[in-house]
Amino acid sequence: IIISRTGYTGEDGFEIYASHAYINEQWDKLLASGRCKPCGLGCRDTLRFEVGLPLYGDELSNEISPVMAGLSMFCKLDKPEFIGKEALVEQKNNGVSKRVIGIELSDRAIPRHGYKILHEGEEVGEVTTGYHTISTDKSVCMALVDARYAKLGTELEVQIRKKTFPGVVVKKRFYDKHYKK
Repeated sequence: IIISRTGYTGEDGFEIYASHAYINEQWDKLLASGRCKPCGLGCRDTLRFEVGLPLYGDELSNEISPVMAGLSMFCKLDKPEFIGKEALVEQKNNGVSKRVIGIELSDRAIPRHGYKILHEGEEVGEVTTGYHTISTDKSVCMALVDARYAKLGTELEVQIRKKTFPGVVVKKRFYDKHYKK
């Protein structure tokens, strides 16, 4: 058995690695104890999103670099060589045309992946992940937008189906975890 604290939700938790049979046995015992309830990947995705953790395919991709996602502090640009180094160094030194930002809506509407982000009616980006969060009871999203609109406090709109909803650029960490270390 391997137990690690590499959980992907931002909250205090553990991952347990063991044989399929052992995990099934322990899972059944845990549920029978009544001390927890099962949740699925949708819950995991909501939790990772609330604390601003990116998901490859949403906030990171072949088109969205770590620099665009605000994660350049995790790129060791002083390493001698790695795939993509030139592009990341160029972006770090010269800036990027798009950025991943957080947006808080003033309404309970739920922004979904791919919905348009507007500024004064002009399309300036799109939602990468969005939810009405469990922990904060707010409608929020992360979005890839033109870098000119990435400043905290910038007013934007999210087009949800045929309606637009006002929002404001906020920090991507929508929820601060609270647990003992």
